[in-house]
Amino acid sequence: MEEVRKVGRYLIDNAEIVIRDITKKAIINVDIPVTEEMLEHSIQQNVEFLVLIAQSFEESEETAEAELIKWSKQVGEQQAALFSQFSTILKPFAKNRLLYLECITQISIDHGLSVENVVKINNRINYLMDVSLMETISAYEVYRDSLMEERQKEINELSAPIVPIQTGVAVLPLIGMIDSYRFQYVINHLVPLIPSRSIDHLIIDFSGILTIDSEVAEQIFILHSVLQLLGIHVLFSGIRPNLSMEVVRAGIDFSSFQTFGSVKQAIDSLK
Repeated sequence: MEEVRKVGRYLIDNAEIVIRDITKKAIINVDIPVTEEMLEHSIQQNVEFLVLIAQSFEESEETAEAELIKWSKQVGEQQAALFSQFSTILKPFAKNRLLYLECITQISIDHGLSVENVVKINNRINYLMDVSLMETISAYEVYRDSLMEERQKEINELSAPIVPIQTGVAVLPLIGMIDSYRFQYVINHLVPLIPSRSIDHLIIDFSGILTIDSEVAEQIFILHSVLQLLGIHVLFSGIRPNLSMEVVRAGIDFSSFQTFGSVKQAIDSLK
């Protein structure tokens, strides 16, 4: 066991030298442009990783795993911010693992370790690398999901803006693919804003949407009812012929609503 600790201390004391040597060989496995700043950042991350591995030679597997999980979560978020696809990170992983093992195996042999202890060190490295990879993937997915949620929110805001056109009158143009999720956004985030904008008449324009189904229609009825309870007069416009055919086929009854061919016709009806 003292032999293993000796190798661990050597790796801690010479971590940067060892990693820079591995990086020279590993860089040929990277097929994306890498700036000097990115390279240096990667070297420092790998130095931290090697030190954690070396320190684990004096720890239990459970303690080493806990420390590495904490580190890997942070790294996963950082890498997610740098790369758009995880395959960019994952692709060179197998070859780089071999470089790690070859380098540390040679260091172990140079320190006179027995075959049994060399295998013990390599097993620990393999195990911790797998733990690190899984936690990095998990952190990456959490980061990307959060980013996608923010972007979806921005898309929702752009696809359903409330546009004032004259005193007391505004238009809510629906744009693109409108599904129940997006309509829920309208009901939960846009409707509460309407009373504060002194809107008496709201024209909901469908001319920018591609399709409609019974689930979305149900949300439209809910939206209409909510706005009426708020004392807002609701008008619908822009239900094109192809959209009206889909409405009829879906068995949706719009006969109780005020509908107009265009926003202009809806506005004229208010005069």
